[in-house]
Amino acid sequence: MANGHPTVRLATRGSPLARWQTDRVASLLALQGIATAVVAVETEGDRRTSEPLHAIGGQGIFVKEVQAAVARGDADAAVHSAKDLPAAGDLQVPGLVLGAFPERADPRDLLVGSTLDALPSGALIATGSVRRRVQLANLRPDLVFADLRGNLATRLAVAVTGRVSAVVVAAAGVDRLGWANEGGLATDRLGVLTMLPQVGQGAIAVECRHDDERTRHALAAIDAPGVRSQVEAERAYLAELGGGCTMPVGALAQVDRSAGAPPRSLTLTGMLASEDGHVVLRRTAAGVDPERLGRALARAMLDRSGGRCLGPWTRSGGPESLGSGSVP
Repeated sequence: MANGHPTVRLATRGSPLARWQTDRVASLLALQGIATAVVAVETEGDRRTSEPLHAIGGQGIFVKEVQAAVARGDADAAVHSAKDLPAAGDLQVPGLVLGAFPERADPRDLLVGSTLDALPSGALIATGSVRRRVQLANLRPDLVFADLRGNLATRLAVAVTGRVSAVVVAAAGVDRLGWANEGGLATDRLGVLTMLPQVGQGAIAVECRHDDERTRHALAAIDAPGVRSQVEAERAYLAELGGGCTMPVGALAQVDRSAGAPPRSLTLTGMLASEDGHVVLRRTAAGVDPERLGRALARAMLDRSGGRCLGPWTRSGGPESLGSGSVP
């Protein structure tokens, strides 16, 4: 207990990146005089590392057990990578709310092992994400892809072995864990015109029980309103598409700094693609209300950009729908 405030128990996965994010949330709460304790939880995604994510459910497999710990009272709050959280209302856990989005790191994707321009024809790229695969395949139809699972260190190690030409990972994880790149591998931070990131990528999300006023108040003190607006717009875009659609989806909201833009205005760019990457749709819109902006952009993508023709539309999978195959 610090300054009379009970200790806040933070539930988290046990991966190095998840623990880094939890330690970061703990340090921010400490600045508010709030003590914390860590409750480590193993998730289904952590246990079943040899299977492609789409084969074991995809959506929510890195958060369900962590959320359950909070829902049943074993922890007061759950620390997540925002990109792992379901967006559609019917996929969320009743009684839990997103109490804070404390900060966001670089949301871009990182190619490790080569720059995009230096990849030879037929280069083998390892990634577990269909979103990443279809965008790269649309730019470079000559590339070949293999599935890749495991924590960040495991995936980066594949690049070092030379068994693939490059791997694709989130830049935020590399930055947060301070990867030293001891092999001196070439890297390429892929601009958003090349690769739109996953919804919420780079952001930390902290979830708590709706009726826990003490914890909600504590989390409100570390919430970053600008980050919240960006992530809420992206999540609204995904939710309007169906939240669990199996099509590759990406989105990024940024503060609109153009001349004459209203205060707090956001520019949201969304992507929706066919599963084979032959069709990649992009559309951009601006607005002040994150929820309205995200949903309006999704409807425009479906009704005016041809998104409904891509199908099939189902309620399985998730924002990071995943491909199959294996790294040789």
